[in-house]
Amino acid sequence: MINPYANRFKGRTAVVTGGASGLGRAVAERIIAESGQVSLWDVNVDQLKPVAMAIGAAHCLALDISRPAAVAQAALASVAALGKIDILVNSAGITGATVPLHEFPIDRWQRVIDVNLNGVFYCCREVVPFMLAAGYGRIVNVASVAGKEGNPNASAYSASKAAVIGLTKSLGKELATKGVIVNSLTPATFESPILEQLPQTQVDYMRGKIPMGRLGEIHESAAMVCFMASEECSFTTAATFDTSGGRTTF
Repeated sequence: MINPYANRFKGRTAVVTGGASGLGRAVAERIIAESGQVSLWDVNVDQLKPVAMAIGAAHCLALDISRPAAVAQAALASVAALGKIDILVNSAGITGATVPLHEFPIDRWQRVIDVNLNGVFYCCREVVPFMLAAGYGRIVNVASVAGKEGNPNASAYSASKAAVIGLTKSLGKELATKGVIVNSLTPATFESPILEQLPQTQVDYMRGKIPMGRLGEIHESAAMVCFMASEECSFTTAATFDTSGGRTTF
C-alpha cells in the first residue's frame, strides 16, 4: 500500500521528548518514515541509543527535561546536529503515585510537576526562539483526558496535564501571528509502557470511562500528533485535539 504521506516531513526536523518508548517513539518513527529527521530526547539511557539506531533517528540525547540547564544544552546540540528545529513534540511524562491527595508524598508530587509541566515549559522556552527566527514551527504538547476531567487518586498527574493545556492555549495565542502553531493532545488511556506505573485497578477504571469500551492504540494518537506537527495544520492553534474514544466531548 502506498503511503500518501511518504514525504509529508521532507526537509523538516523534529525534537521528540520521551522518544525512546511509547507515544514518543511511535511519533518519531512516523516522522522518519515520512522523510523527516528526528532528535530523540529521553531520560532512559539504556533504551535511547538502541531505539535511535532501530528507527533511524539522526540524533539522540539522554537528559532529564526537568533540568533547565540540560534542556538548554540539548536544544543547542539538536540544532547543531539537525541544522534547525521545525517541530517539538513534548511527549515525556510520568504518572506519579496512585493515592488520595491527602496521602500524596510531597516529593513525588513535585517530581510529577517537574517532569510533566516544568519540563514542557523548559523545552518550549529553549526551542521557540529558533522557530521564531525561522518564521516556522509546530509544537505539540501531549496532555491527557485527565487534564480535562480529573482522575481520582491521580491529583498530581491530572493537575499537571490541566496546566499543560493552559500553557498550550497561552503559548499558541502568543505565537499565532509568528508562523508557529501550538496545540495539545488529550488522549484517554492507551496501550503504552506508562501503564506499568499504574495499578491494574486504575487502568480498569480508566478503561471503564471510555464509551468505545477499549483502550486506545499508540498509532491512533501518533497519527493525530503527526497531523498537528505537519504543515497541514495551519489554521488551528492554542487548541486541544481529542483521542479519547468518546470520553470527552469538549
